[in-house]
Amino acid sequence: MLSVLQLLMASFGVASLWICRAAPVAQNRVGFPRAAAQSDDFNLNPYPGKPRLTFNEDGTFKITVFSDLHYGENPWDVWGPQQDVNSTTLMNTVLTSEKPDYVVLNGDLITGENTFRENSTKLIDEIVAPLNKLKLPFSSTHGNHDNEPNITHAEEIKRELQVAPLSYTRFAPSWANGQGYGPGTYWVPVYTKATDHSPSLVLWFFDSRGGFSEGVNSTRVPDWVDENVATWINLTVATMDAAWGPAEKVNRGSLAFVHIPPHVVQDLQPNLNSTQDPGLNADELGSGSTQATTLPQDADKDDPFWNALNAQVKNLHGVISGHDHGNEWCKREITKNVIFCFDKHSGYGGYSSTGWGHGVRNIVFRSPDPNVGPETWIRMEDGETHARIIMDSSYN
Repeated sequence: MLSVLQLLMASFGVASLWICRAAPVAQNRVGFPRAAAQSDDFNLNPYPGKPRLTFNEDGTFKITVFSDLHYGENPWDVWGPQQDVNSTTLMNTVLTSEKPDYVVLNGDLITGENTFRENSTKLIDEIVAPLNKLKLPFSSTHGNHDNEPNITHAEEIKRELQVAPLSYTRFAPSWANGQGYGPGTYWVPVYTKATDHSPSLVLWFFDSRGGFSEGVNSTRVPDWVDENVATWINLTVATMDAAWGPAEKVNRGSLAFVHIPPHVVQDLQPNLNSTQDPGLNADELGSGSTQATTLPQDADKDDPFWNALNAQVKNLHGVISGHDHGNEWCKREITKNVIFCFDKHSGYGGYSSTGWGHGVRNIVFRSPDPNVGPETWIRMEDGETHARIIMDSSYN
C-alpha cells in the first residue's frame, strides 16, 4: 500500500516536496513513525554548500575505510594517549600513500566508556585532523562504543560538522530525531561529472546503535538498525527513482556501510573458503558480534532493515561493516545475493591479538557503470596488501 507521502509524490511531483512540508504522517501499515515527515527527509540535493563528489576522469573512484579507531582509551595514563598517537600515525601514513578520493570512518571512533565526559568530543578533532589537513571529503558511521555514558552518536556528529568542512556526515531524517532510531542514517551521492543531473553512485550509511545511553542512569541501547529505517529506505528510493529514473535503467550503483554487521553474517562464517573468501578470520561470531544478538529475545530484529535494503536498493555492490576486529573477509550472502565484507581494524585502541595488525579496507570503483564491480582489498600499515577480490557477479 502506498503511504501518504508516496501519494503526494505521485500527485504533485517530487520537486514540490523539496519546498513544501508534508502533513504529519500517522503510523501506517509499513511502520512509518508518527513523527511528522518533512520535505528535507527526501531532499535529493542534501549538500548544496559542499563540492559535488565525482568520479575521476579515468572513471575511477577510490574509498579508503578506517574502522574501529577507538580513540580515548585510558586517558589517565601514558598508554592510552599513545594509542591515539599510533592511530593518527597510521592514518597519516595510509592517506598520503593511498591518496583516496573519499574516506569512510566506519564506527567506534571513540571508546566512550573510557574517555572523560568533559572533553570527549575533542577526540573528534584529533580523528579528523589528518583528513582536514589533506582536504579529503569523508563520512562517518558510529558504533556501540560511540554510545556510552561519556559520548553519544549525536554528539560526535555535531562536533564533526563543526570542525570538518569536508564532512559529508549528516543527521538522520527529522522523524528519527529524539526517537531512539539512531541519528546517523543518511546517504551521499557521487556523480560521474559535477554537471550531471543525477548520481551514478549512492553511498548509504546506517546507524546500528548499540552501547549504552549517556549519564548516570545509563541504559542499554538496541544494537540493530531500527525497523523504521526500512520505511525510510522505501520512501527514499521511491523519491530517487521518481526524480532520476529507476537504478536498473539509469545504471545507478550503491554501496552500504554499517558498523555492526547484520545478523545473517553469522551463517556465512562456517562456510568460508580461505582461497575464495580471503582475509583474516580470527573472530568467532556469536553473541554481540552482529546486530540483534546481544540478547536472545532480540534475535533477527534487524530483518526489516536488511530486507528493505536488499529489496529496494538496486545495483547494491555490497555491505561493509567493522565491529569484529579479528575479521577482514568477504562472502556472498546467498539469500539476498549480496556481497558482505568486514573492514580492517585500523585503530590501536580496542581489542586485538598477536598477528592481527592494523590497516584499512580499500574499495576502488573502476567505472561509474554498476555492471563493473569495484575492486577491494586490505592494506596494512606497512604497505602490505592481501585479500583482494572483485565485487561483481562472478564472485562466489
